[in-house]
Amino acid sequence: MGAKTYYDILNIPKNASEKEIKKAYRTLTKKYHPDICKDEGAEEKFKDINEAYSVLSDSQKRAQYDQMGHNVFTSASKGSYQGGGHGGGFSADFSGFGDIFDTFFGGGGGRHGPRGPQPGNDLLMRIQITLKDAVLGASRDIDVMHTEPCPACDGTGSATKKTKVCSRCGGSGQERRTNNTPFGQFVSMSTCSQCKGTGKIPEEHCRSCNGTGHTTVRRTITISIPAGIDTGMRLRMDGYGEAGEPGAPNGDLFIEVQVIPDKRFIRTGDNLETEVTISPAEAAIGSRKEIETIEGKIVDLKIPAGVQHGTALKIPGEGVRRRGRPGDLLVRVKIVVPKRLTEEEKELYAKIIELESQKNSSKKGFFKDVINKVKDNL
Repeated sequence: MGAKTYYDILNIPKNASEKEIKKAYRTLTKKYHPDICKDEGAEEKFKDINEAYSVLSDSQKRAQYDQMGHNVFTSASKGSYQGGGHGGGFSADFSGFGDIFDTFFGGGGGRHGPRGPQPGNDLLMRIQITLKDAVLGASRDIDVMHTEPCPACDGTGSATKKTKVCSRCGGSGQERRTNNTPFGQFVSMSTCSQCKGTGKIPEEHCRSCNGTGHTTVRRTITISIPAGIDTGMRLRMDGYGEAGEPGAPNGDLFIEVQVIPDKRFIRTGDNLETEVTISPAEAAIGSRKEIETIEGKIVDLKIPAGVQHGTALKIPGEGVRRRGRPGDLLVRVKIVVPKRLTEEEKELYAKIIELESQKNSSKKGFFKDVINKVKDNL
């Protein structure tokens, strides 16, 4: 898609309403659907429209897309195959992304001639990452189960690597069906059940893949998790989905991220928040505390005299590392009153109360003298 954003693909402004997005989407899908538009590149454009609408029609994903930017939201490093492997700590959910436009176009019943090689289905995988990885970015190896072209037959499904014209549809890829009803005879065309619409079948079925042309394998791939990613966001890895038919591209792998809550830090936008506990004495006269950032850095934080419970003190640049300027780390002050005191501490606290009482009495006496002088003048 190059530098185009999802808004560019749907030809709508960034502040477009939900109604405008849906209208643009329906107009474009009818224009570029492969069953209707035979222009070169129409199928790829149709796929881009699908992808753009799936994000912009979801309010949560759209907000994340607007915040993260197109490149960070959609891209991830393709990584490299490393053979079989055993990853840990991940839960995967693989499912094909069907063509949601079948409801508009009848599932291909109006096609004429072979439908051509079909791209592979997309895959969806969900992984869990720590807040630290989400804040700083990370690389992760994951195991993927998907289909690839059968190496024995080069994906043709034929032991001889050759195909022949389908005997059932005569190479048209379509089957003619006649149904008799009380209202008369109806004739319909549907995708050939033998060749699946390609118009060709294996000359001799490959024993390794049973004529399907595909084999299921486990691969370990390395993904790059960008700094600033959040729960619900997806990374796309081009070509790591299911294998396409011979001559067609593979589907894509979408990796949906879930960030595990952290015990010490809470994320709010690009900022992180943690807390520091101090005594009433430290709150009154001020102090210094060592604060550990999410990266593991130790920062010397000055607690100002007279700080109040719940005050947030800022450590600049120690928040989420994203989009040039990083967020901040907010340290929330928590004043903890001791439950057990030594005799000496009790005496000191009693002395403080006595001093506070004298100070308040002095203020009251001052104001009383002022009021008396005003009365005398009157």
